[in-house]
Amino acid sequence: MPGKKDPNKPRGRMTGYAYFVQTCREEHKRKHPTDQVVFAEFSRKCAKRWKSMIDKEKNTFTDMAEKDRIRYEREMKDYVPMAGEGKKKKKKKKDPNAPKRPQSAFFLFCADRRSALKAENPSFTVGDIARELGKKWAVATAETKTKYTLLGEKEKEKYNKNMEKYRAQQQSAKSSNSKKKEKKAPESSESSESDSESDSD
Repeated sequence: MPGKKDPNKPRGRMTGYAYFVQTCREEHKRKHPTDQVVFAEFSRKCAKRWKSMIDKEKNTFTDMAEKDRIRYEREMKDYVPMAGEGKKKKKKKKDPNAPKRPQSAFFLFCADRRSALKAENPSFTVGDIARELGKKWAVATAETKTKYTLLGEKEKEKYNKNMEKYRAQQQSAKSSNSKKKEKKAPESSESSESDSESDSD
């Protein structure tokens, strides 16, 4: 059973998009107070509307998110967890020999621009750089996005091929280990038989 939630734990921070959805929900309630909202359909409409908005329109919500982030970090500094709070389940160890997951078009785009952006803005935090890269990707040309999408697809193909090889190697290793165990079993039974014979003599 999951442990009890700590009532004193600060409320999690919200993203700009989350604030936007909240505003849309409140707006919808004011206009249609008796209507029942179909969550899936409402979420699709919000996502579509958010994508069509320009950065200037989104700024109101991103500013709200930034203020909330500051609030959350301030509250977390003074927060003392309950006993047992924050304990996480042990994650399954990753095989260092396993192929690395392929990067998406956006991450490949960021990888090419992160160093230059950091050099131009040495005072930027990791969050600032991530936000700036997100803005640059949002206004990137279709040609640029297509270039990185194709690179992403190549990465994925390469990953799938490497995974096939890796799985085959894992399967081969398992079968060879099971064969070794099978060989050991008869040897041990033979030795026990010879021991019993010597005892009878």
